[in-house]
Amino acid sequence: MELQSHDPAVTDPNLYRVVFENARVRVLEYRDRPGDGTNPHRHPDSVMITLSAFRRRVSSGGREVDVDLPANEVRWLPAQEHSGHNTGDTGTHTLFVELKDAAVPVAGGALGPDAP
Repeated sequence: MELQSHDPAVTDPNLYRVVFENARVRVLEYRDRPGDGTNPHRHPDSVMITLSAFRRRVSSGGREVDVDLPANEVRWLPAQEHSGHNTGDTGTHTLFVELKDAAVPVAGGALGPDAP
């Protein structure tokens, strides 16, 4: 089945939920368990706040990046399209503050969060 949207709240409503939205930003809460994975989806330029430590593999266009982040980190997430898989032994809990006037993700662009 092909998904008609690349909005993570649509592609994976069991993992992402909108907790706040106005004309300038949208805030998504993401929660998963070990072994959970997401369908391909897009994020505009965003700020990611890790509420738990987690380990995951982020994939796009044949590329993969392993991400291992502690709790209570704040990271810039450049606009991107990807899918993710929880490769750790703990659940993931994060918030994404998506900027509505942000850049559109391009294939082959950034993958995963930037270092602090």
